[in-house]
Amino acid sequence: MPRRTDLNCRAGSPNPAQQAEPAPNSGRKHLRRLDRITVQGGPLYYLTCCVDERKPVLACDLVAGVLVEAWTAAPDVYGWAVGRYSVMPDHIHFFATPWREDPRSLSDFIKNWKGWARHRIRERQGPIFRWQPEFFDHVLRSCESYGQKWDYVRMNPVRAGLVANPDDWRYQGELVEIAW
Repeated sequence: MPRRTDLNCRAGSPNPAQQAEPAPNSGRKHLRRLDRITVQGGPLYYLTCCVDERKPVLACDLVAGVLVEAWTAAPDVYGWAVGRYSVMPDHIHFFATPWREDPRSLSDFIKNWKGWARHRIRERQGPIFRWQPEFFDHVLRSCESYGQKWDYVRMNPVRAGLVANPDDWRYQGELVEIAW
C-alpha cells in the first residue's frame, strides 16, 4: 500500500473553481467539484458530512464504530485512506487522500461510503437514519493548513460544550498517518 511521503509540504495548484450553480432541488448555490487536482503525493481533503435534519445520532459507540469500520476498509474498497477524524452528534469531519493508483473519484468515494455506512447504521439503529445528500470538501494546500484544520476539528467538541478538554472526546482519532 503506498504511503504519502512528500514531507516538503508543497501542494500543486488546483484548476480554477467553476461557476456556482444551484444545488439540485435546493435552490441554493454551491461550487461545483473540481474535475481534476494535481498535487505531488496526492491531494489531501478536509471533508464534512452531516446527518439529515442535523439529528444528533452519530456520537455513540455503535454508530462511531460503524463509521470507523467503513473508514478502515476505505483504502481497499475505494482507494482512499482516512487520517484524522472527529464524529460529532450531527456531523463528521475527516481528512482523506487517494491511497492507490486507481482510486474512485472523491464524489464516488463519499457517495458509496455514505451509502454503506447508512445501510449498516440502519441495520443497528433503525430505518430512520439518513445523510444530507451533499458534503463539504476543501483541498488542503499546505502542512500549516492541515494543522489549522485539525486544531479546529479537534476543538469542536469543546466549543459544543460536550467536553472541557478535546482529549476527552472519545469519538475522534487517527486511522492512517497521512504525512503532509
